[in-house]
Amino acid sequence: MPTVTVLPHPEYVPDGASFQVDSAASVCDALLDHGVDIEHACGKVGACTTCHVIIKKGFDSLNAPNENEEDMLDMAWGLQAQSRLSCQAIVSADDLVVEIPKYSINHAKENA
Repeated sequence: MPTVTVLPHPEYVPDGASFQVDSAASVCDALLDHGVDIEHACGKVGACTTCHVIIKKGFDSLNAPNENEEDMLDMAWGLQAQSRLSCQAIVSADDLVVEIPKYSINHAKENA
């Protein structure tokens, strides 16, 4: 089972986290299943950027992003070369190190 290490984030996981996950799970589901309550405003269908993460280790082991994901990522805050929508990134057999950006764009939350 691959290990997912989440770097500290002041809101979602202040002390960081590390846990083992099943291959074939999305990064978003792996985070949610282990108490990291990352936003996923579109219901994990790749139609927003609230679950944007940066894969610091293991990026090449993930499935390739499709065109829709790449288009959505263009709108993400803090986009980097190793950015993915966590709801679309599928874990393989390799370990991952995940960084959750400091901000996300969630219009529904901002207008509440």
